[in-house]
Parts: sequence; structure tokens; C-alpha cells
Amino acid sequence: MQSSFRALTAAAGLAIALSGAGATPVAAEEVVVFAAASLKNALDAVAADYQAATGNTVTISYAGSNALAKQIIEGAPADIFVSAAENWMDEVEKAGLVVDGTRKDLLGNTLVLIAHGKDAAPVEIGPGFDLKGLLGDEKIAMALVDSVPAGQYGKAALESLGVWAAVEPSVAQADNVRAALALVSTGEAPYGIVYATDAVADDDVTVVGTFPADSHPAILYPGALLKGAADPADRAFFETLSSDAGDAKFAAEGFAVLD
Repeated sequence: MQSSFRALTAAAGLAIALSGAGATPVAAEEVVVFAAASLKNALDAVAADYQAATGNTVTISYAGSNALAKQIIEGAPADIFVSAAENWMDEVEKAGLVVDGTRKDLLGNTLVLIAHGKDAAPVEIGPGFDLKGLLGDEKIAMALVDSVPAGQYGKAALESLGVWAAVEPSVAQADNVRAALALVSTGEAPYGIVYATDAVADDDVTVVGTFPADSHPAILYPGALLKGAADPADRAFFETLSSDAGDAKFAAEGFAVLD
């Protein structure tokens, strides 16, 4: 962690020294990151600090991990990939696009049931709980259940608890977890299943229950440097993701820091 801080400090110091000595200014570099939509608030904060410290630019594309992985495999120019599930990082690695030795699990998360507004009653989540009765004729918002990690985790949890068959017809699927969050935030769906960190990011929803950790696979966020990365800035920003400063930003948004 300290090494990344030293790297950033050295990079910033070198740029200042060269410009002060009358040499040609060091050209700013661009870091292109493909990241799971649930990372937006925290990762934007990490990127802002990095840009301020180095003068380099960080461009982040947020979407469902499945869509991002497919884009990377099809040749989209990205330097870093941070997925919300191991299976989609596996696909990118199988395609030979991950720099050897750089993949690591950065973060963890929790799966929660959210409701629209601030006055929703708590829900006791357990085997056979009456989610269908809670919904009535309304919908529950989830990310795409067969491809987006948040949707896959949610479906796995509902299957484990024995309630998926009853609520499947009531599921309103969204392209990614932030889109599912928006459906609940705006009141288009009274309930939704998202990550705990998404709920923290929106004042118009309330966490009414937390899914048992053993009801779904562990929620992990693997990150890796990609073969297309060519600039020192790419590696420096990737190291920043697991620096003390980066860890603090992620922890502030509710992520479990794993590194």
C-alpha cells in the first residue's frame, strides 16, 4: 500500500521537477477503467484523488460486469477491469487478456432488500419468508438474474430460501444494479434487491432486510490489469485501488476491504 503512495508521490514530484527545470512538461496519461456499476460512488472518489495528485486522467465506464467483460473480450480498449463477480473476470482471464499476477480480490459486499422511501417496515428474511405476499401485485426490482452479478446473487438467495418460484413472475429486471436501485428510488417498484453499498448511495430507499451470507455465493470484486495497459499511469492507478487512501474511500461507502 505504501508502495503505491510512493509511486504517486514520485510521479507528481517528477512532473513538477521537469516543468520547473524548463524541460518539456510530462504529458498527462489516460487510464481507462471498466468497472461494475455498484462501484461508482467510491471509485469516482478514488479517481478524483488520483487525478488531482498526478494530473493524469481516469476515464471509467460503468455497467453490469457481464456487459463489460464481453466488451473487453470483443476488443474494447480498457486498461483495468474491476468485476462484481469472479465468473466474469474468469472469462476475461480465459481470453488471455489479464496481465499475469495482477488479478486479486479487492472488495466484498452484502446483499440487501430495499424499499422505496424512508418509512418502510423491516422484513425478516429467512427460509420461506412471504416475499410474494409482501409484493402483492407489485414488482421487485433486480439486475438481470441470469447474467448481472447482483441479479445472479439475488436469484441464488431467493432460490436458497425457497421463495424464487413464487416471486419470479413479479421480478422487474434491470440492466445493472444501479438501474434496479433507480426503479425503487423513483417508486416504480416498491422493493428491490441490491448491494448494501447501493442502498447507502440513495436517500430515497431504505434497507428493510439483509440476506443471510450463506444464502448466496460470496460477493467478491476481483480487479486486474489488462494486457492493453501500456502506460505507467495504468499500473499506478491499479495500485491505488488497494492503497490506504483507496481502502478508506471504499470502506466509507460500505465495502469490505479484502486486500
